[in-house]
Amino acid sequence: MLFDIEPYERKIFSLLSEAAKELNVPAYIVGGYVRDRILARPSKDLDVVCVGSGIELAQQLASKLRPIPRLVVYQRFGTAMLKHKELEIEFVGARKESYRPDSRKPAVEEGSLQDDQNRRDFTINALAVSLNARDYGSIIDPFNGLEDLNNKRIVTPLEPGKTFSDDPLRMLRAIRFATQLQFDIDPKTFQGIRQYAGRLKIISKERIATELNKIILSPKPSIGFKLLEESNLLQQFFPELTDLKGVEVRDKQAHKDNFYHTLEVLDNISKETDDLWLRWAAIMHDLGKKTTKRFQKGHGWTFHGHEVISARLVPKIFKRLKLPLDHKMKFVQKIVGLHHRPISLTKDNITDSAIRRLLFDAGEDIDALMIMCKADITSKNEAKRLRFIANFDLVQEKLIEIEEKDKIRNWQPPISGEHIMEHYSIQPSRAVGMIKTAIREAILDGKIHNDFEEAHAYMLEIGAGMIEASKNL
Repeated sequence: MLFDIEPYERKIFSLLSEAAKELNVPAYIVGGYVRDRILARPSKDLDVVCVGSGIELAQQLASKLRPIPRLVVYQRFGTAMLKHKELEIEFVGARKESYRPDSRKPAVEEGSLQDDQNRRDFTINALAVSLNARDYGSIIDPFNGLEDLNNKRIVTPLEPGKTFSDDPLRMLRAIRFATQLQFDIDPKTFQGIRQYAGRLKIISKERIATELNKIILSPKPSIGFKLLEESNLLQQFFPELTDLKGVEVRDKQAHKDNFYHTLEVLDNISKETDDLWLRWAAIMHDLGKKTTKRFQKGHGWTFHGHEVISARLVPKIFKRLKLPLDHKMKFVQKIVGLHHRPISLTKDNITDSAIRRLLFDAGEDIDALMIMCKADITSKNEAKRLRFIANFDLVQEKLIEIEEKDKIRNWQPPISGEHIMEHYSIQPSRAVGMIKTAIREAILDGKIHNDFEEAHAYMLEIGAGMIEASKNL
């Protein structure tokens, strides 16, 4: 073989070869596993194609393994899957496919290995390794996939129009592989993507989101987003992002291109964390700049309140892209809504009260917020950038100082509603909420410390008056 494999994988290959021989069916390892192993990348998904019944081959292999693994059979699709140690092995019979114009779901019939390789999306994914005695371990490469791997190139095995028209999801997969592997897309293949970009409309948003998330989790996701925009794919499912592209000039004053700024922030975040949702926050943090952009003569371009508009867009876009609407979406919305706060603090004298309020509002997500804000420093003016970083470091120091002193992160009120009701012998009411709010504000403003004794004393000072005032509301 042209690549190294683990001893237990070598044992699996040997048992697969035995099982195929016993059933008298040719069998091959195909696709991503072969590609990744040649590139010396880890791969735990093994696709096995046989010219015969993939289910029977799976059953034959399972009978040879100890302990016998659980075998999942998908009779309708003629496939089977089992797990052994770290490998997930999927079995299918060689097949050929034909497509209708309005669907990416093919009509399938039995075929040869050549038919199966013809239906693959890219030459680097059409490689096969023989498990048969006559040529065991040899690589079958009908489309020069090895050469394309060596040249770091994404190429369709057949004419690009047919590949992308048959299954438009392959256009996103081309960009995803180019991003993950940092390969170039062959010019003819890329032109095919541009030509058939409109076919993406038959792909479900769930499928689009799956590929998009893989791009976002790549080492340098900006590669993928630039290709998505250049190919006219991004505009179809994420127009709010492409709307940020471009620079307007007035009175010889220009603003930054917010599309490319966003991608730079995304790459910066990706160097710090593999958190998918924090990366999503980077993508969405400036979406509101399109509608808030204003030019003030003598001052320049402003985007006041863009973080508020950006945060409002998060649920709408997540819903459209079929992304989760649970705590993950709320986290993204929170980071987007707060991302300007730490930066704005650096422009003024930093008060303890402002730091407390930031800690209170960010809560357990303060560290993620600060990663986001530091990634947002992208000025090309070195003196300006260093000044921003110095101010940012000062905010971080103050955050640590105030948190150690006042314990505001994940703040819990030192005086509970039950305590207020018991002391004043009142029922749940507006007055209880008013007193709790007043105590919270006093703590955040630094009037009292964040402890029970001072909070109780403050309650005694303001409580009776607030109860009386609530009666007049």
